[in-house]
Amino acid sequence: MISQNNQALPPGCQLDGYRIERQLSVGGFSIVYLAHDAAGTPVAIKEYLPNALALRREGEIAPTIPPEFQADFNHGLKLFFEEGRALTALNHPNVVRVLNFFRANGTVYLVMRYEVGQTLRDHIRQHRGKLDEGFLRSMFCGLLDGLGEVHGGGLLHLDIKPANIWLRTDHSPVLLDFGAARYAMDIGPPEPRAMYTPGYAAPEQYHGKFTLGPWTDIYAVGACIYAALAGAAPQAADDRMADDQLLPARQRWGGDYSLDLLATIDDCLRLEPQRRPQHARALHASLAAHQAAAKPASSWLSRLGLRGGK
Repeated sequence: MISQNNQALPPGCQLDGYRIERQLSVGGFSIVYLAHDAAGTPVAIKEYLPNALALRREGEIAPTIPPEFQADFNHGLKLFFEEGRALTALNHPNVVRVLNFFRANGTVYLVMRYEVGQTLRDHIRQHRGKLDEGFLRSMFCGLLDGLGEVHGGGLLHLDIKPANIWLRTDHSPVLLDFGAARYAMDIGPPEPRAMYTPGYAAPEQYHGKFTLGPWTDIYAVGACIYAALAGAAPQAADDRMADDQLLPARQRWGGDYSLDLLATIDDCLRLEPQRRPQHARALHASLAAHQAAAKPASSWLSRLGLRGGK
């Protein structure tokens, strides 16, 4: 497949009643813009535009899709459209709020509530090795509140990672990017073209040996907490299945965080799905029950989500 850099839509471009202001971010499958609706309210608009399948040159609005990539482009377009359909039915403070979705310019756009903040990935990079346990428990409990709502709606996210967790300025989390989501009623072996992120994807996302379920997202949450401590993703699950070199959290950070938190991380990262917490509520209860046991931090460090020196 081709690999290229697509041109973003220009400032001032009109999309179904929205005015593009500027590009906010870009990834391999999409571009996100800051825009305003007819009332002047800021929104974020996510455009489906995979670099490997489509090309938009400078001065163009609609992308060009080579005929040999059209089928793959259409498959991704369908998933992107279904993401919008699924998320418009969810209204939870810890799940990205999709306000509208529509087709235009030969692709699909999701209109989302605009949130000020940064990704958990960026937060980890800025504060590597210094995240406070109270912050981690509180933030991931909020995330699990939202994930429980997702699972309750019959959906699995299947691509939870620090880059898909947005932190508002008050550090409350928002679960983003449901492009890999699947309805639980359809869950069986992973699809041949399923999207996943090594280090955060559970073993069952690589092959059909195990059934996908809420426990699949639980693995990813555990991997996110592990990454928050380590500053990098844990060993990829397919590699672990062949030769497990992942150092358990209890061994790696036994002197820095409570054993209860570390044991919870290790439980989430079990290779066997049945040995993990089976749903978001169970993991939430585990993190919340011992929140008072988290090591204390000075007030100014705690407000920053940091902990005292080692």
